[in-house]
Amino acid sequence: MKTLLRNFTQNPKNDILSGLTVALALVPEAVAFAFVAGVDPLVGLYGAFMMGLITAVFGGRPGMISGATGAMAVVMVHLVSKGNEVGLTLDQPVEQLGLQWLFITLLLVGVIQMSAGFLRLGKFVRLIPHPVMLGFVNGLAIVIFLSQLGLFKTKVNGEFEWLSGGPLYLMLGLVALTMGIMWGLPKLTKKVPAALLAIIVVAAIAILGGLDVSTVGSFIREGGGSGLEGGLPMFQWQIFDMFSTLNGHWLSTIVPTAFILAAIGLIESLMTLNLIDELTETRGSGNRECVAQGGANFINGLFGGMGGCAMIGQSIININSGGRGRLSGIIAAVALLCFILFGAGLIEQIPIAALVGVMFMVVIGTFAWSSFRILHKIPLADTVVLIAVSAITVWQDLAIAVLSGVVISALVFAWKNATMIRARKQIKEDGTKVYEIWGPLFFGSVQNFNGKFDVKNDPTQVEIDFMESKVSDHSGIEALRGIANRYIQQGKQVKLTHLSPDCIALLLKANPRFETIIERSIDDPRYYVVTDMVDQEI
Repeated sequence: MKTLLRNFTQNPKNDILSGLTVALALVPEAVAFAFVAGVDPLVGLYGAFMMGLITAVFGGRPGMISGATGAMAVVMVHLVSKGNEVGLTLDQPVEQLGLQWLFITLLLVGVIQMSAGFLRLGKFVRLIPHPVMLGFVNGLAIVIFLSQLGLFKTKVNGEFEWLSGGPLYLMLGLVALTMGIMWGLPKLTKKVPAALLAIIVVAAIAILGGLDVSTVGSFIREGGGSGLEGGLPMFQWQIFDMFSTLNGHWLSTIVPTAFILAAIGLIESLMTLNLIDELTETRGSGNRECVAQGGANFINGLFGGMGGCAMIGQSIININSGGRGRLSGIIAAVALLCFILFGAGLIEQIPIAALVGVMFMVVIGTFAWSSFRILHKIPLADTVVLIAVSAITVWQDLAIAVLSGVVISALVFAWKNATMIRARKQIKEDGTKVYEIWGPLFFGSVQNFNGKFDVKNDPTQVEIDFMESKVSDHSGIEALRGIANRYIQQGKQVKLTHLSPDCIALLLKANPRFETIIERSIDDPRYYVVTDMVDQEI
């Protein structure tokens, strides 16, 4: 209870101010991702509010911000468009059915993510290597940067064109002013979040000076939205009536999309949690975060939000602005709802340039510039993983990039360990040839292991010693069983020494006759073998 209260009450001033800063930065992000997903901006804003509030209160990482994200939006757009196509054939409003499909899918996403938390799968984030983490950070910084470039466009005759001339220079000047304030203010004082003051100053200059610049309001209207103003999220009763329209689409569209969204959300959230852990030198709970993320997405499905996951950009803004407790996330979410209910007119006047400047500073702070210095100091394989994850994050999405990085790292690890197995050979006084195995015996090293033995030319008595080796999986057990059978078929005596009890049990389960060739001793190592071996004849 004391820890819970401390998470809500420590540094309240910093948490409140940083929460307000995050709320301002959340507006264009939520609106932009709503456009990407093909839904109304208010759906994105409601999603950011509900994700932010629920994860702030119940999540496993105080200070981390969740909301609508681009990684999930690019998957949602296919779901929404597919639902709209089906709606045309059912004579229902096009925008209605696609949106309802999204809400129904979010219910399933929530169940999947909460199940991952209850099954304690959040711990698997520890399997992500450091080069993958660096690649994730760099790739996401590039993605954030590229997403801001789209804000340097304006709508002309129904088409978006790049700014040029005076409007471009004016926007660049305001962006530079925002970045300058954020860079210089912390050198003078840290009592006020630099990002918040920068937004206020630049907004005041634009409003009082009557500058003709793109604002949050104009950005929403150019994208086809009607504005920020809205009411409270409403319970979506109609989604339960929509179940009958799904028919065969459950397995073809809804369920696969739900698993993809759940995976993307968990990967991005757990990676962001890991990053915030490093920045704050504290440790969050991955499993608790999985449950909170799932619960938030489930509530989004019920109350008409677009769902989402942790947001690295806003989380870093919060941390850099002094937000450490749960109060910062709560303030950000509540402030966002207040913008929708009461402050739409004021927030719509904020220049987009101010928010772009804030995000550019986030990019600079997020990118791991040290990776350039270490590229020539780390193994080549790690360099390839770092660059590959960064590139795939930009090219595809975060989930594919992280999974690719983990797979590449795992293959490199398996290859290195496959080449490590050795066999030292010696002859005892009684003529027995001893193979002292060194290195792990697993699926990758089986071929090298088999090549160490000269079954045909070996003497009649052979001993295979595993004191300095470890049989790691089913493939290793099969290789050991196979080499023993080859010696037996040649009419030679073979002994297996220094096997773990678990390995011995598996060999005897395959064939009880191995009892005669296994030599037990008090020095036998103790470890477990990963295998699904079943009874079989030799």
